[in-house]
Amino acid sequence: MSTVLMVIHIIIVITLILTILVQKSEGGTLGASSSSMGGLMTTRGAANFLTRLTAILTTLFFISSIGLAIYFKGHHMRKTILSDDPIAVTDVNNTSQPVVPVTAPQLSAPLGN
Repeated sequence: MSTVLMVIHIIIVITLILTILVQKSEGGTLGASSSSMGGLMTTRGAANFLTRLTAILTTLFFISSIGLAIYFKGHHMRKTILSDDPIAVTDVNNTSQPVVPVTAPQLSAPLGN
């Protein structure tokens, strides 16, 4: 189930990025000449379509992001560096085991003599 949700989310993200990149810039070209750039979508109807499509994809992006956050809530698994076996994260407030502070070993002779 999580794989399907992630694939749908990635498809929405890629489509949203492409939709934004296809749209014609409204200004702020950072010093580029203001020559007439014959874009792919220059008609007013196409601009309205792309604006609506962007709004729909943005809404779907937020819904899928919230859905993924809710789905993965509580599925915290931590992996160690030395092995691939996941370790379940325990409750931080659980104080049943004492915490032993780690201190540096004391040297018997001073350094630099």
